[in-house]
Amino acid sequence: MNEVKPKATFLLADDHSLIRQGIVFILDDLDFECEVFHASNLSKILETVKENQIDILIMDAHFPEGNSLSIMPEIKEISPDTKILIFTGTDETTQSLKYINLGANGFLSKLSEEQELKNAILKIYHGGEYISSVTQSLLINSIRNPKIINPLLKLTEREIEIAEMYVKGHGNLEISNKLQIKQNTVSTVKKRIFEKLEIENILELVALMKDYR
Repeated sequence: MNEVKPKATFLLADDHSLIRQGIVFILDDLDFECEVFHASNLSKILETVKENQIDILIMDAHFPEGNSLSIMPEIKEISPDTKILIFTGTDETTQSLKYINLGANGFLSKLSEEQELKNAILKIYHGGEYISSVTQSLLINSIRNPKIINPLLKLTEREIEIAEMYVKGHGNLEISNKLQIKQNTVSTVKKRIFEKLEIENILELVALMKDYR
């Protein structure tokens, strides 16, 4: 008796076509009987999910026009049954939990071996999720320390207020005038924000605030 091939509809979302094609080869190796859609940007991902029943979405974390976190709630609203595997070059130890927290069913680094990607795809297909040992440890630690998931929880209300003003483009003098505090106080708070978030510039602050606010 011939073994029944696994059937699924995949959406491969990455702005690099070589990555998508590599995943196609892996699906062939796994002997999937599947229909495969491709997307190279965020709008195409949403368009494809709206128009087709996607079983498994394998998606990069970052695209030229933005972070895939920004569309995950909409994907889940459009198609709650779609399983999402984040496959990215982004550091798993600092990034995976926020994707899992928003509904991703798995997270895998592009630095992983080919076999690990195969395992992740099969686990999501058969069991609905893939949690690596790294992310499992992070999840356990996050129960003890919620700040692991959202680094902004490290900031006080005043620090958040000032951080948001920096993100809006305000300078030290303008923040000082608006909050009626000294400029050197603003500078001190800025330094403290950077230290707590382990960042070095406003661009990194903007990215963090966009991801977590």
